[in-house]
Amino acid sequence: AWADRAGGTSGALWGAALRALGESLGDRAAPAAADVAAGVTEAAAAVRRLGGAEVGDKTMVDVLAPFAETLTSAAEAGARTADAWDRAATAAGTAAAATAELLPRRGRARPHAERSLGTPDAGAHSLALIVRAVHPALAGPAAPTDRPTTKDTP
Repeated sequence: AWADRAGGTSGALWGAALRALGESLGDRAAPAAADVAAGVTEAAAAVRRLGGAEVGDKTMVDVLAPFAETLTSAAEAGARTADAWDRAATAAGTAAAATAELLPRRGRARPHAERSLGTPDAGAHSLALIVRAVHPALAGPAAPTDRPTTKDTP
C-alpha cells in the first residue's frame, strides 16, 4: 500500500525497502536488535539495487546507509533495539541535513543540479523524519508528563 500511494520511483523504492525488511524480520518472533539491524541492512541493499543510487548521490540512500550502519554498530555493541534505533535515527538526521551540500547525481533532484545546493534532499529528509517517528513505538509507552504532583492536588 505504501508503494502504491507514494507513487513514482519513491513508491517503488519504499516498497522494495519495506518488503526486504519484512522478509528479513519475518513474523514468528519479536526481533532482537541484531535482527532489526540485519533487516534494515537488507532494506538498504534492496533500495540500492533497485534505484542504483549510492552514498553521495543526494538521495534517500545518503540517509539509509548511515542509518543501517549505525543501527548495526549499536546492536553489535549490545544496545537494546530502542536505544540502537535512537542512535541510528540521530545519525539519519545528521546525514539528511548533510545532503544540502551534495550535488544530485540520481533521483528527482538531479535536473536541479547546482540549484539544489543548500537544500536537503526531500527523500533523505523524509526518511530521517520517518525513522525518528518510529522510535517511540520501539521505546514503549512514555511516562506521563502531566501527572499531578502533591502541589497540584488539594
